[in-house]
Amino acid sequence: MSRSVFTSAYSQLLRSLVQARVAAGIRQIDLAERLGKPQSFVSKMETGERRLDLIEFLVVARALGIDPDTIISQLARDLPANTKI
Repeated sequence: MSRSVFTSAYSQLLRSLVQARVAAGIRQIDLAERLGKPQSFVSKMETGERRLDLIEFLVVARALGIDPDTIISQLARDLPANTKI
């Protein structure tokens, strides 16, 4: 059984966060400073090497100045009915 971190849905979540960061003109190092983490934390998060839990996702969304509901709603709409974890 594969872990959901490797699913296309999780990849879409990461792409959404990267797109939001880039659209806001925020560099990885800037986001890391906002989170009180090293830049490598953001890099590993964005590449999927480090998995985000729900609370971390909410903190990252807040640091990016984005509405987490928007990302979650889009993921829910796009998630195939037969998706397994």
